[in-house]
Amino acid sequence: MATVESVNVGRPQANPYKQTQATGIAKQPQPGPVEVRAPGAKSGGLGSGLVGDYIGDRRHHGGDEQAVYAFAREDLDRWEARLGRTLPNGSFGENLTTYGIDLAASRLGERWRVGKDVELQVTCPRIPCATFRGWMQETGWLRTFTLDARPGAYLSVLTPGRLRSGDVVEVVHVPDHGVTISQSFRALTVEPALLPGLLAADECLPDDLRQLARKASARSKS
Repeated sequence: MATVESVNVGRPQANPYKQTQATGIAKQPQPGPVEVRAPGAKSGGLGSGLVGDYIGDRRHHGGDEQAVYAFAREDLDRWEARLGRTLPNGSFGENLTTYGIDLAASRLGERWRVGKDVELQVTCPRIPCATFRGWMQETGWLRTFTLDARPGAYLSVLTPGRLRSGDVVEVVHVPDHGVTISQSFRALTVEPALLPGLLAADECLPDDLRQLARKASARSKS
């Protein structure tokens, strides 16, 4: 059974790793339920899909297609062993620390019911940024994390409600295409030749990813 191990919220703190004044990457598990709703556009919207969660860089993070960020506890455990350090829930800036679901194999457009009311949809992979690199304080971290190709998943909010630790995650719809979080992440980072193949999930792609895939497809045919 897939579950939410914790729901994590970040408060603003100084960000020495990017030109934005503050960051909310330091997520902390919340003891009670957290309201979740669609935050609107990146520009002018509410930022995070979780009420009380801070988004510092609104140009690159937040908005409806990046409303909720999920990362697997199993992958945190792997990184703990590899890095030789403790990584509590929320360490990678994730809103949901999950257990029992392979996020890397999740398909774009896949829908989850979480708890009693909330419905979320897998939208795209998380692309690591300068804040994440500085936050981890590991030499070569962006390359190391990227080559692992298990970046966690961003989700949009289809049905608002409350999330809490212990909520069951039920996959209620899996699209017919085979485009996964891991495949799309590799296409966007180290294997751009994979970009045209993302068009198999055309209707499930965020607009910016669809445009990249179409441009790559056009170049490959010219």
